[in-house]
Amino acid sequence: MEAHRNLPLADQQRALENEPGFRNLAPDERQRLHDRLTQLNAMPAEQRQRVLERNEAMEKLAPPQRQQVRAAMGELGDLREDRRSAVSRTFYTLLRLPPDRRQAWLNSPQFRSQFSDRERETLNHLLAVQPFAAQAGLPGFTPRGTQPLPE
Repeated sequence: MEAHRNLPLADQQRALENEPGFRNLAPDERQRLHDRLTQLNAMPAEQRQRVLERNEAMEKLAPPQRQQVRAAMGELGDLREDRRSAVSRTFYTLLRLPPDRRQAWLNSPQFRSQFSDRERETLNHLLAVQPFAAQAGLPGFTPRGTQPLPE
């Protein structure tokens, strides 16, 4: 994408088709890649850059780690919007805590009462993938704005 970013979409599509191995892909996978390229070209420059950086970071991960990150993010994405926000805010808050305090909060009755089993599992999966996702530079796995946790 980066090498062909200044080309018209049609030329980018042709360049994609000339990539090694592209013709060996299943037709539906080739179409998915063409569609994704079209989506990327329709994005504002800043959003496209964020997507490309996230993709590059994912490529740095080992395949099992990549799958774990995708699974954890998929779980988060499957939550209702309000619950996804609550889990996300808590995730970022927990990242800023020392490991012993983080574990104490995860084991607390407040944590169990505040989140469903599924939400707690999602949060634990996000915390499990955080070290290697952050090391790869994957956006969204480093501390940002937080909320206070109950004592």
